[in-house]
Amino acid sequence: MFNEVKHSKSRSSGHTLKEELESIVKENPIVLFMKGNKLMPQCGFSAHVVGVLSQYTDSFVTVDVLGDPEIRQGMKEFSNWQTFPQLYVGGEFLGGCDIVTEMDEDKELEPKIQAALKQA
Repeated sequence: MFNEVKHSKSRSSGHTLKEELESIVKENPIVLFMKGNKLMPQCGFSAHVVGVLSQYTDSFVTVDVLGDPEIRQGMKEFSNWQTFPQLYVGGEFLGGCDIVTEMDEDKELEPKIQAALKQA
């Protein structure tokens, strides 16, 4: 299933990039800012996180940072994290590939995913 990214505020409707990013993070229970998309990841780290998430749900959206240089740079400032992928669950920034992998191995990721999906 390929889900559409929800966001009520966009640059095309006169909002700032920060407002658009906040809207994406708040309006999507699970969102992965990555290189490529969940159907066609463009780097190994992004592909790995897609694989981890896919163990638990297909109800997550992806934002291709390669397709929009403003979002790519803006996310680095928004999250204070310089690399991709960047995973947000329930509006909370969890981290990149290493942190997501560690959370999964420690059985901390699935409960966060399930909680975010219940609140959606």
